[in-house]
Amino acid sequence: MDTAEVIVSLLVVLIIIVSLLSNVLVLICFLYNPEIRKQVPGLFTLNLTFCNLLLTVSNMPLTLVGLVNKVQPGGEGFCHIIGFLDTFLTTNSMLSMAALSIDRWIAVVFPLSYHSKMRHRDAAIVLVYTWAHSMSFSTVAACLSWTGYHQLYASCTLCNARANNSRTQFVAFTVVFHSLTFLMSLIVLCVTYLKVLKVARFHCKRIEVITMQTLVLLVDIHPSVRQQCLEEQRRRRQRATKKISTFIGTFVLCFAPYVITRILELFPAVPISPHWGLLSKCLAYSKAACDPFAYSLLRHQYRKTCADIINRMLKRRALNASGQGRGNHVVQTAD
Repeated sequence: MDTAEVIVSLLVVLIIIVSLLSNVLVLICFLYNPEIRKQVPGLFTLNLTFCNLLLTVSNMPLTLVGLVNKVQPGGEGFCHIIGFLDTFLTTNSMLSMAALSIDRWIAVVFPLSYHSKMRHRDAAIVLVYTWAHSMSFSTVAACLSWTGYHQLYASCTLCNARANNSRTQFVAFTVVFHSLTFLMSLIVLCVTYLKVLKVARFHCKRIEVITMQTLVLLVDIHPSVRQQCLEEQRRRRQRATKKISTFIGTFVLCFAPYVITRILELFPAVPISPHWGLLSKCLAYSKAACDPFAYSLLRHQYRKTCADIINRMLKRRALNASGQGRGNHVVQTAD
């Protein structure tokens, strides 16, 4: 292994550790807090967490094995199954992010009618579509033997080497697949979150006008308090922009290089560096490690739930320690 491959291998190990711990923590918070389970977005978050966890424990370790050993991990049938999972889970994750963006759009743009427009039944219908969409493309690829070990990515995934006898069909499938998954999800994310940002900025302007009018009336207010109010308005505007930039930015940064590389593969005359192929696959995997923080763990409700779990564990440990101390004291007194 050269230096670049060693760095990529360490990156994959880091992604596996972070993705596994963070997604498990999201799952624990979901099971621990009944308020999170009652919320409609919790279904989309749970589906996304499930896909990320399964991708972490199935595909990522095998990619690491293929990268280190430079050979196909397992037999042909096993690699077909892993390639099916890679296509299914990646597609399902993208569509889950699009579903979360639609939910936020409805909640912000139509706040009064949100509970009638987005119920648990509606969320279940959306999830059924995401599963059907993901299952259809991955099943077609598996049935046509278009999944297998791909040396460029050192992983079991869609493989054009197995489409020599039907190259035209494989090219059409690849273009349609990425258009209806990555491109469609990206368009949904951009349209919905930009609408959300527009509404958020409008509300910030209204609050700012009210704040300025209040500050003008309060002539005796201290300048430092006035400055704090204005600073809070500025932070509120930046907070909305940062959140939406994170949602769209991580999606593009993690998935776009891999999707573009898959499209460039369709042109045999275009050379693709093996190091770039591995890096693009690692970036796609890194989305599974970013999602728990972007959609869950940085939110106040999840942070509070994590703090409650830690406090409960510490209190239980302290009670156990005090109980053992009293027991030892009784034994010593009896002696």
